[in-house]
Order: sequence, then structure tokens, then C-alpha cells
Amino acid sequence: MDLIDLDNVSRWYGDYPALQDVSLHLGPGRIGLLGPNGAGKSSLLKILLGLLRPSSGGGRVLGHDLDHAGAALRRAVGYMPESDSLIPGLRGAEYVALAGELCGMPRRQAQRRAHEVLTYLDMEDARYRRLEEYSTGMKQRIKLAQALVHDPPLLLLDEPTSGLDPVGRDAMLRLLLILGRDHGKSLILSTHLLGDVEQVCETVVILHQGRVLRQGTVAELRTRRQDRYRLQVQGPAGAFLEELRLEGVHILQDNGRGELRVAVPAGWVTRAFFALADNHQVLLRGLQRDDEDLEELFHRVILEGKDEG
Repeated sequence: MDLIDLDNVSRWYGDYPALQDVSLHLGPGRIGLLGPNGAGKSSLLKILLGLLRPSSGGGRVLGHDLDHAGAALRRAVGYMPESDSLIPGLRGAEYVALAGELCGMPRRQAQRRAHEVLTYLDMEDARYRRLEEYSTGMKQRIKLAQALVHDPPLLLLDEPTSGLDPVGRDAMLRLLLILGRDHGKSLILSTHLLGDVEQVCETVVILHQGRVLRQGTVAELRTRRQDRYRLQVQGPAGAFLEELRLEGVHILQDNGRGELRVAVPAGWVTRAFFALADNHQVLLRGLQRDDEDLEELFHRVILEGKDEG
């Protein structure tokens, strides 16, 4: 059974098409939902939660039909919203336990599970503090805790690193990776931050103006470039770089710390890098093909989508 099956789903707000003929067939795993602001990501998440009905089309999430699922679907999904959606006056453990009860758990079980999840997320010291006293990082973790309390197989995460500093962001992304990789949770990570998806996800779905432009693994979607390489060199490299240029190699990027991106002419063989480096007493510490990365893939697909539109 697929995690998500959508067929030609559209959603209109009056005359505005938020989603247009979206078809997705996704198995379990860590999935990145990428798109610029206004691409339709939040509308798609709400449809997957059963909070919005499609204007046309249909589908299933975890086997639940979108037209009839309602609360049964939401009990099977954990949702971490972008907005805080916190209840002032409640303490952390109370808030997470309440989320468990709303998912149908008995009160004692919800309370016990709330403490287990908060411990797992390193929030023991904050569990009895009131929510309005929480920092941004703590608010993000408590939102993740309430999404996990009923142990759902699927997590929908809307901008989970929003507002976090670099340390907090890295910590959140590590948590999400561990939940998916080591605990078998399927994730749909909705964001405009390419780095978040790159660190966590195996599969990407690229949305633009309500349409799915691409879906698949990054390896499947990216362009394989036979003429591009990344080099790591150690030692005075001026003469080495000059001879590369004379041989027809284009230096595309040089960060000044020995890391280069180059484009080679037709017929170039990689052993020529090592021969030239040896000629100039330069140590070639790294050599790999420079295939398209996620950022380049994303911008290419968006540009192609604009041209097609």
C-alpha cells in the first residue's frame, strides 16, 4: 500500500487555483515537499490531513479515502504546524497529553506517553513550564512532541525549522532524520529551505503555482554531468590552475581554500588531473564528478516550469 495516492487533485479558493491536477503516488519514507511561497504546499498538507476537501479529484492517505476519512485519518497522522498553535496557561506536559487525548488516547495513557515523548526530545526540564515561557526552539520541539504523542506512522511537518538559529536548526533536523531512519516514521517535510530537505529526505516533490513539476529521488531527477568535476588540492596551485586553463579546462569556481569546480573539454581523462598536479608538486586530495545538486535541480525545475506555463 502506498503512503499517499492522489489523482488529479485540484483545490480552488474562489477563482484562485491553489492546486491544479496534483497526482502523487508515494511510498513510505522521508519526503521533501519543496516550493516557493504560494506554491500550494500548505493547501496540500491540509488536504492530506482531511481538513480541506479537494475541489476535484481524489485519493487516499494511509488507506483512508480523502472524501470520507475525517477524524480517522487525523488519528493516523501527526501534524506539526508552522504557526505556534499553543494554548497559553497550559504546561508542556499538559499540552502534549491533551493532544494525545484529542487523538483518542485514554487520559492516563496520554499523560504517560507525553512524558515519554518529552524525555525523548530532551525537554524534561521544560515539561512543567508554561507554554508562554518557552523560547522559539522549545516551541518547535513541543509542536513536534504533540505530533508524536499518539505514535503515528506518518508525520506532516510544515516548516519545522522556522525561526530557529543554526544550532537549533541542526538539532531539529537530526531529530527528524533519526525518527525517519531509525524509528521507521514516514515524513513529509514541507519547506522552502533546500538545506533542510537535503539533510533529511530521500525523495522530493517540487511544487510551483499549484502544480507538481517533479517527483522522485534527487539521484533520479538531477542531471548527470559528464564534463564537470570537483577538485580538492593542497599546496601552491597557481601554476597548476594555469596549465589546466591551457589544456582547455574551465575553472568555474575557486573558493581560495583549495576547493575547485571545473568543466573539462571533450575527451578529457581524469588521470590528466593527477599528472598535471604531480608536475607542479600539488597534492590532489579529492576528485569527484560534479553532478547537479539539489539547489541547482530546484532552480532548473522552477525555471522550466515557468517556461512551460
